[in-house]
Amino acid sequence: MKGLALGVLFGALLFVWKPATAAEAPQNFAVLDTPTAVPEISFADAVGQPKTLADYSGKIVLLNIWATWCAPCRKEMPTLDRLQAELGGPDFEVVALSMDRKGPDVVKRFFAEIGVTHLAVNIDTSAKAMFELGTVGLPTTLLIDREGKEVGRLIGPAEWDSLDMVDFIRSRIAVK
Repeated sequence: MKGLALGVLFGALLFVWKPATAAEAPQNFAVLDTPTAVPEISFADAVGQPKTLADYSGKIVLLNIWATWCAPCRKEMPTLDRLQAELGGPDFEVVALSMDRKGPDVVKRFFAEIGVTHLAVNIDTSAKAMFELGTVGLPTTLLIDREGKEVGRLIGPAEWDSLDMVDFIRSRIAVK
């Protein structure tokens, strides 16, 4: 009888116990079943030096495609800045990639105007990256793993510094 009770208890514990998993994706964040290769895109930094996503190899990257003329983009930019301030470092980087055709000065002025201090200026005046990445509107944000593969994306604006978003991204950073 004692053995049966222990067996029932053990079975119940197995039924209830679930292994720890990564934080769930926030609403509207579409996580891919299998990470996919990201096209090699080119852009420039604030002083016109060429950059690619390969420059961030080994980091989790949150690539935000945006423009200063996009109202939802402008609204979410401070939340991306706060996310970079909180999580940015050797394992994670927010790459805010502007599609402004007028060049980096318009982005620098906008950042100064709203107090963005933790995001680097990155720009693609040709907007080719937008099409190569298959974005259907602005803003669009891709989460890219350490190997340079897309693990998910969110189309539209988000509160990037919200608790559920930060927990989700932290769980992705924790995967080595």
